[in-house]
Amino acid sequence: MVDGWVTGDDISAWEQRFRAALINSITGFKPVNLIGTKDQSSGHNLAIMSSVVHLGASPPLVGLVIRPDSVDRHTLRNIRTHGCYTINHVTSGFYPQAHQTAARYEDEVSEFTAVGLTPQYVEGFDAPFVGESPIKLGMTLVEEVQIKHNGTHFIIGRIDHLYIEPGLVSEYGDLDLARAEVVALSGLDRYFSANFLGKLPYAKP
Repeated sequence: MVDGWVTGDDISAWEQRFRAALINSITGFKPVNLIGTKDQSSGHNLAIMSSVVHLGASPPLVGLVIRPDSVDRHTLRNIRTHGCYTINHVTSGFYPQAHQTAARYEDEVSEFTAVGLTPQYVEGFDAPFVGESPIKLGMTLVEEVQIKHNGTHFIIGRIDHLYIEPGLVSEYGDLDLARAEVVALSGLDRYFSANFLGKLPYAKP
């Protein structure tokens, strides 16, 4: 039980699963995305991740954290091999299927087939999108940064293809995630819907 202040030593002493669950949720709500890649064995691969982060708009760069490859990370391997991947927003309509992609399927099994989602391809781009997703990004690998302290990999990609369902973008470029029914994640398995609170003016002193 956590009640009030704790120290780094206290955190290190926690039971492993408890620590993982709490520290995974401590940063607040996270985006939920499905990462689609081309796989030599199953044809295509799909994995749920919650570590996508905006890096810049010009050029349009997005970062993705992938756990250490102490075991075979299909997504990381496929990105390295083909140099491209997709980022697909998850909605309230298919988040249980998206969650199921975290299961450790054999290499020859496509997560698309296993969970009942639809692979979608765009001509000239070698990675599958999720047909059910209202917002899809086609990414080209720009750089891989190794985080030495814990062995994770920071994948930096450039948006080269973008699909947004009609009616979700305002004339000012605002993206209506609530209308798209995009979900958020806390920890490893707690999903939430988003509600729009309001748009504030540009902050000035």
